[in-house]
This record gives sequence, C-alpha cells and structure tokens, in this order.
Amino acid sequence: MLIIENTTEFALQTRSAVAVGKFDGIHLGHRKLLHKILEQKEKGLTAVVFTFDTSASAFFGGEEKDLSTKEEKRMVFGQMGVDVLIEFPLNQETAATEPEVFVQRYLATQMKTAYLCAGPDISFGRKGAGDKTLLARYEKACDYRLELIEKVQVDGGEVSSTRVRQAVRAGEMEAAARMLGTPYSVSGQVEHGRRLGRTLGMPTANLLPDSNKLLPPNGVYYSSVLLHGVSYRGISNIGCKPTVSRENIMGVETYLYDFDESIYGSQITVQLHAFRRPEEKFENVEALRKQLALDIVAGREFEV
Repeated sequence: MLIIENTTEFALQTRSAVAVGKFDGIHLGHRKLLHKILEQKEKGLTAVVFTFDTSASAFFGGEEKDLSTKEEKRMVFGQMGVDVLIEFPLNQETAATEPEVFVQRYLATQMKTAYLCAGPDISFGRKGAGDKTLLARYEKACDYRLELIEKVQVDGGEVSSTRVRQAVRAGEMEAAARMLGTPYSVSGQVEHGRRLGRTLGMPTANLLPDSNKLLPPNGVYYSSVLLHGVSYRGISNIGCKPTVSRENIMGVETYLYDFDESIYGSQITVQLHAFRRPEEKFENVEALRKQLALDIVAGREFEV
C-alpha cells in the first residue's frame, strides 16, 4: 500500500475509486465504504482512502483521544487491500481550502477520481461548507460517479465513531465490537516490564499504548492476542498496576494462555472482548497473586 503523507502535492497515475472519511475506529459504516472501493478495484480502478493526518475534532479543539492510531489504521487498510492511503495534512492553510477547489484540484485533478463514495453527512473545505450537494453538482464536470452510503444500524441506532467512543469509555466492549465488526483493540510493541508476572508464575506481555489512544476504564478484560497472524486466548489488565507500582503510567498487560515464548519487541494486537472487574490495589503481592489466579481461571472459561 502506498502511503502519501505530509504533502498536498501528489498526483496519482491511474483512475481511482476514492473513499473519503475520518475512519476513526474503522467501524461497520467505514468498512461499508471500504468494500465499495474494493469492488471498484476489481473493475480496474485504484482503491484510494482519503483521510486527514489529524482528526478535525482534535484540530479544532474537540475530542483528543483516538479510537484508532495512525499505525492501526494503516494496518487495517493494508490488510483489506487498499492501494493508496492519503493522509492529508490538516492545518490552518488546508482547513481554509474552498470546497470547490478541494473537488477540482484534489479529487478531480490529483486523484483522478472516477468513483467517489462517502457518508451522507460528509463535510469538507472551509468552515465545512462542502457537502453531498456540492459533490453531486460537480459529478459531471469532474467526471466521477458519486455514491452516498447510508449509515449502518446496530442496536437500534446509527453506527458512528461517537457511539463507539461512548461504549469504550463505559467499558462496554461487546457493544463496541458489534459496531466495529471486530473487538476493540490496542496494538503496539511488547515492552520489558517489571517481570513480576514471571516471578509469580504468570508471565505477561506488556504494551505501552500511544498517548492519544482511547482506552476503556482501568480493569481486567477477557482478551485475545494477535501475534504473527495467530490468535491466542488471553486476559488483560489495563491501568497502572497500583499494587506494585507508584508510577502513573498506563499500560496493557496480558497473560496468554498456553504460551511460553519470549516476544519482546514483537508487534501484537490485544483484542478486548469483555470487562471482568475494575483494577484495584491489593494489600500485598500475595493477595494480588491469588486474584490473578482467579482471573486466569475465569478467562479460560470465558467464551470468545
């Protein structure tokens, strides 16, 4: 997958099918857009995702935490078969681009758009003045076909990044998974920890999430770990490990079932299936060990 970043000066060489969106969380609605451009790829067009390198809400002073980090988005897009990912720089200059200029310069000329899909609530350009009506108006002049993709309905409401974010913040991982089409996950490199888990006979894999990654409430979660294309059952603690550490550093620590390999430095994805219990500070390490043993037994019995 070709990644175009940190520039507005780019030019695709072939006609393209473009999906435009924020793609925060890559939920079922986003996946519907992606499947549309992949259908067009089978007809000979280049499958292109156009998004921003910074979320508009964060840029304009709104939401600060991301459901998906830049690296996590790239991984999903690449796995799905996207040909080109454009991470368009969002700054004071580009935010002031007139919507008409955006369509004519970027969509028509630089991306050679033949097929364009987006949600019905799309907004772009200066003050968000660009919308589906403007895109439809330029359809013939700019020689592309516009398809507006209706919202996906789950649990009696429209799927949106806002709803997914609410579910994650509440620790409702099952609800988040229904809207995402896959469990909510945290990806990163396995770091060296305090090795306490190994001392207790319960070795764990430790991640230090990106500071902009939205995490669910501190606690223990039933989980799975994706490593080198293989899924392993696990149970994860999200938090600062108050029993053994005074450092206020957020981490994701996961015990993998039936696994005893050194994976330091490996990239893993921890999928969070369901909340088990809140994080708590125990009187001593032995009390912690006893609770962890109970957690591990419960996790083995949990049905993924």
